[in-house]
Amino acid sequence: MSRILNRAQDGRPAAPIRIVHLGIGNFTRAHQAWYTEHASDADQWGIAGFPGRTTLRPRVSPRDDALDAQEGLYQLDIQAPEGDRVEVISSISASFRSHDIESWMTLFADPQVVIVTSTITEAGYCRNPQGDLDLGNPELIADLDKLKSGQLDEPVFTGPAKFVRGLLARRAAGAGAITFVPCDNVPENGTMAETVIRQAADYVDASLLEWIDENVGFVTTMVDRITPHTSEEDAARVAELTGIVDPGLVVCEPFAEWVLAGEFKAGHPDWESVGAKFVDDVVPHEMRKLYLLNGSHSLMAYCAPVLGLETVYQAINDPRVLGWVNAFWDDAVQQVPLPDAEKQAYRAALLERFTNPRMKDQLARIAADGTQKLPIRIVPHLKAFAAAGKVATGATRPVAGWVLHLRGVGAPVNDAAASALVNEVRSGDLDSAVHAVLRFLQIDDEQIAATVLSQAQEMEAMRA
Repeated sequence: MSRILNRAQDGRPAAPIRIVHLGIGNFTRAHQAWYTEHASDADQWGIAGFPGRTTLRPRVSPRDDALDAQEGLYQLDIQAPEGDRVEVISSISASFRSHDIESWMTLFADPQVVIVTSTITEAGYCRNPQGDLDLGNPELIADLDKLKSGQLDEPVFTGPAKFVRGLLARRAAGAGAITFVPCDNVPENGTMAETVIRQAADYVDASLLEWIDENVGFVTTMVDRITPHTSEEDAARVAELTGIVDPGLVVCEPFAEWVLAGEFKAGHPDWESVGAKFVDDVVPHEMRKLYLLNGSHSLMAYCAPVLGLETVYQAINDPRVLGWVNAFWDDAVQQVPLPDAEKQAYRAALLERFTNPRMKDQLARIAADGTQKLPIRIVPHLKAFAAAGKVATGATRPVAGWVLHLRGVGAPVNDAAASALVNEVRSGDLDSAVHAVLRFLQIDDEQIAATVLSQAQEMEAMRA
């Protein structure tokens, strides 16, 4: 007979809230919340979770309801090749709604809260193509204008505005130091967060900048754990194993990695006890993961569905896709400043992870927000080779796949920033589409254009 989770029977008592997280989705619950759960001092570090949605009509998901009903508990199914390893995660002490600005302010005003983590995707930080705060974003400006005019009790929905609203409350309360720890797949994400938060603060109240200098830390991170969408099959299997029907169930792979660099102003959990690494410079590790894992994910997400493939496992077991991935890695490793042996070991580990038959990571999910992902995962390789008068033929492949994707081939387009580009690439022939995409990526090279066109034509001919 099924039942729901409860702390008295299944978890440990809720720890005091010392971390606020924006974007409490599946990845966070498989990664940061898992690290916090297993830290040696887990009983001292509770997480308050807020969804990262930016909408004027906030909806409640089954996951939100499950976290509420189950006192923040959920099951994590670590899908090892040999079978399921299911555990209950207790590190989320409370969950809130995305528009609950009152609770957000209350938590930021609490001196006990000393860390803000976030997973709101690249788009959630509201940056323009130059990496600055996008002051042309009407939703962001509407939020910032509320704060600037003193409407401090009104909900705000964009990430930078929420962060500034929290800092205003913290300064007013004299609550002391706090540290931002962004965990999105963006190079130098600590610097990214600092830039948009400082620029948003300057727009709202320039006097906040000096307070930020003295009281706010920013940490750069590299995060890694493949976390597919939880399927009905996963839910049924775990319910059979545990007797618990859990709408909050998360599935993930066994592998996990977390590398952090920067100053924590007021402490952090003992994440090192779970294997997290604190380093002076996260960039080489960040580049290794961003270019090799995330870059190959993007390649598969845009190219493999052309062949009728739907998951990473299916893709990497297709000889054509495997060849494309290896060719891409041959290009990408040249931009990663780590020893060759370490890079080759990482490639081998990725193949082992991708070929885990238990993982059913959907390529359609990975394909979302290509306008944000390709400039940082793929373009650096193209430009590095072009500077030497060469074409990175492995790295042109995902661009060719993205052209087809934007033209309606393969996975559906799920990218809020792509509407104008979609219209452009669908308004003419394939050659004009290739040039439109390269203009968007700020690449002006006819050799690259010719290669992308040829590869797109080749894949179209293979179309399932």
